[in-house]
Amino acid sequence: MQCLCIGVNNCAESVKGYITNELEKLNKLNINYSVNDNVDLDGSTSVICTLNQEEKATPEYGELIFGISNGLADYIIEEYEEKLILRIINSNYCYFNSIEKKEILRLALMIIKNDDKNFLNSLYQIRRRNIIIRKLVDYFESSDKVILDGFVNFRLKDYMKDLEEIVDKAVDDFLTEREYKEFIHLLRYFVDIQEPKFNVIHVLIGYDSKYILLDENKREITNECVQEFMNDIPEGEINYDDLLVSSLITMAPKKVVIHSAKNFRNKELLETIKNVFWGKAIICPECELCLVRVARSENKN
Repeated sequence: MQCLCIGVNNCAESVKGYITNELEKLNKLNINYSVNDNVDLDGSTSVICTLNQEEKATPEYGELIFGISNGLADYIIEEYEEKLILRIINSNYCYFNSIEKKEILRLALMIIKNDDKNFLNSLYQIRRRNIIIRKLVDYFESSDKVILDGFVNFRLKDYMKDLEEIVDKAVDDFLTEREYKEFIHLLRYFVDIQEPKFNVIHVLIGYDSKYILLDENKREITNECVQEFMNDIPEGEINYDDLLVSSLITMAPKKVVIHSAKNFRNKELLETIKNVFWGKAIICPECELCLVRVARSENKN
């Protein structure tokens, strides 16, 4: 009879659940095993995984080791990962305040849980899990007992390195987002201190990805709004997205109406306009200007 002992801290039932879930896949192989918890005389708790055979060097024992390692990997990811990330933040980025650290933690968890369903992040998720499984399998080849806390803290250096890289990425995202908010705040200030030159400006997108500006009477005012900026920009270096934002800020209209928003390739541009003209920007659901734009586009195609 072969046994593996996993030392845990008052979480035996949870660890048993993860291990049992994995080992149930062995039932079709008719492997005779058991998973139980045990409280030692000193009060420490262990999970005991038993294979009812004498020899270690058997395929069955290898399957048991692999199943236990898979279950423990899932447990570590679920129960330790957030705590480890927070520890890295507190250790490597102690100069951020508590609110900033909380936001960095949120961004790191978004990356690590792959909330954006990014393919590359999915591969990294698999890689991190495989690192833990491989380390556990290697460890169990030379030892029948593991203390889970100690294993996580001292045996998973490659895994911890991956978590540190994720925290670094989260910090970069946090700083970028903070700089963007400060930039938006500055632009909003410029708009607020200026005297509005128009009550309403309608924004449409042309077929060449240039923007068309109309006043409240639907009269085109594109040239008079952008000409002063065009004169200062070398030919061939015009960024029409920046030109649109600069023109709107200079005109400081009381209201901005954006038509055919779905045709804007740069969705971040729309967010920028909405943030700068907070409470003043409207995305038109559908009007005659939107319909004319759509109709002309369809005819062009």
